Amino acid sequence: MNKKVIIAIDSFKGCLTSREANEAAAEGILGVMADAEVIQIPVSDGGEGWLEAFRAATGGELVALTVADPLLRPVTAHYLVSGETAVIEIAEASGLTLLAPDERNPLRATSYGTGQLVVDAVRRGCRKVIVGLGGSATSDCGIGMLRAVIDGFARHGTWDDVRELRDVQFTIATDVTNPLCGPQGAACVFAPQKGATAEMVDVLDGRARRFAEVSARHFGFDRQDLPGAGAAGGLGYAFLQYLNASCQPGVDVLLNAVGFDEVLHGASLAITGEGSADRQTLMGKLPSGLLRRASAQGVPVVLIAGCVSDRQALLDAGFAEVACINPPGLSKEEAMKPAVARRNISNVMAKLPAISVKA
Repeated sequence: MNKKVIIAIDSFKGCLTSREANEAAAEGILGVMADAEVIQIPVSDGGEGWLEAFRAATGGELVALTVADPLLRPVTAHYLVSGETAVIEIAEASGLTLLAPDERNPLRATSYGTGQLVVDAVRRGCRKVIVGLGGSATSDCGIGMLRAVIDGFARHGTWDDVRELRDVQFTIATDVTNPLCGPQGAACVFAPQKGATAEMVDVLDGRARRFAEVSARHFGFDRQDLPGAGAAGGLGYAFLQYLNASCQPGVDVLLNAVGFDEVLHGASLAITGEGSADRQTLMGKLPSGLLRRASAQGVPVVLIAGCVSDRQALLDAGFAEVACINPPGLSKEEAMKPAVARRNISNVMAKLPAISVKA
């Protein structure tokens, strides 16, 4: 009986997309087991590759739109429409990769462009909007996004005038569980990665607290401490507080769309991976979500990564094997070359121990 192998590897950021990593792994498996049934599933936890993964899972039409980038310059962004569902990857409009290193300044960066995507999707008739929160350049608590929605729909320039979104169901997808404010909040944890100094972090956290206080008084409830509120520089909070969004792990949103539990039926192995695997992998990241789903059906999961730390902790968590794709002594510069990474993924798959492809 042929072996059924599921491959669902996250992108190796700055190196390979999820699809490219999957293809390299499939090549390695088929090189030693030509009759295997290999199923490749592009994946993302809400960040890089979210649109591509969703399009592979559900089909749909990519819509191109000129919006404001984090510094209010015009940029072409895309979102996906499938029936009455729109899928938005916020990095398309508000992403850190849209800025040069010397342009990164979360005191200035705005999520306005993401709001423009929301407005356009709703105008097209979408009544369900799924938003992947990852890779943002902003720490504006989603105020820019909300301003774009007001500009697009409000009759008198206030939030209370916005009626078009009241029947729209929003889902935010993220592996971030941080609150909006405080030591574990959006500014303190994530803003330094976006160019913030210690002084900027204090200013940003103060802004977030004041915005949450004003919003709580207006609505009569406060969602700043809900898991995901601190995602994407507080953009998660804006969706939760103002748009009544539900928050789900990105991996679960995508795997549900793929019908992953059904795809797993009859599988003898699942392969997942990411650029760097360590204890944080177990804190809601894509490989841990896939492990949870596969383990429920008794399917062993192999984890591969460009860099592996805390290997024993990962094995103890349930991964059948944890493998670093890079041979000892390989420089990071060389390892990050796409052709080298492809070859190394393919090679490590062909050399997995007996529990994997050769079992």
